[in-house]
Formats: sequence, structure tokens, C-alpha cells
Amino acid sequence: MDFVVTPLTTSHATDITTWRYSGRWSVYDSRPEDGLYEPEEGYSAVVDARDGSLAGFLCVGEEARVPGLAEEPDAVDLGVGMHPAMVGRGHGPAFAGAVLDHLRSSGVDRVRIVVQSWNERSLRLAGRLGFTETGRHQADVEYVVLHTTLR
Repeated sequence: MDFVVTPLTTSHATDITTWRYSGRWSVYDSRPEDGLYEPEEGYSAVVDARDGSLAGFLCVGEEARVPGLAEEPDAVDLGVGMHPAMVGRGHGPAFAGAVLDHLRSSGVDRVRIVVQSWNERSLRLAGRLGFTETGRHQADVEYVVLHTTLR
């Protein structure tokens, strides 16, 4: 499956607020206080390249930063979310590849992500994509902080 990053529409944003994940992944469910995801807040859609159906989203900047984590001037903070029906089905490398290609084509050089420390699946994928652990961050849960350079 191929993915492309496109502008986030109101319809996409509304759809994302209904997504519910199972088990431990329910921490990624949207909460009512989050409101709608907004393009002007750094959100974009990730869609299936064949039919344009919503596969997920990405956010950059402040919206991607977990509470208490300071801005890092030479890195762009990145957060992603994949449609619950697609999670765990082998789409991660192509999905993340499309996101990183989009950032690279937008002139981004260095990316920082944070992953909850229990989320081994996402940590393995991040490692395969060239991210390396650069620290830990404790907020409401423990996060692994990872960086990569896009060249």
C-alpha cells in the first residue's frame, strides 16, 4: 500500500476524533477536550494513494510535543496516528516512509519523536527507519526520545 500526505480537511478531522484503539493503545484515543485536529496547528492527513481514503495523520511542532518536553531548535517534533483498522497489519513502514518523505521534501532536516516506552512495536519501527534513542522523558508516562536526520 502506498500513502501520500495531503492537507487535512474538516471531514478528516471529524473522522479522526471517532477513532478508538484496543487494549493499551486506547491511550491514543481522541479525547473530547482535544477538539478537532486543525491544519493551522500543524496537522496533515495521510491517505491511501490509490483511492484517497484516510489512513492517518501527522502533526509537527508544538502539537506533536508531549507535556514538559522543551522545544529543540534544530529538530522538528513529529507525531503520527494511523487509523485503528490499519494498525498491526504491516502498513507502518510505508506509512512512516510517506510521512518522512513529506518532511524531507518540505525542507526538514532533523526530526524528533517520542514513543511511550511500552510501545515496542513503534520503537522497533522507529529503529528500522533510522531513529536512534537520545534520551527518556517522564510525564504522565515514560517516553523514549528518538532522533533522525533526513538526507
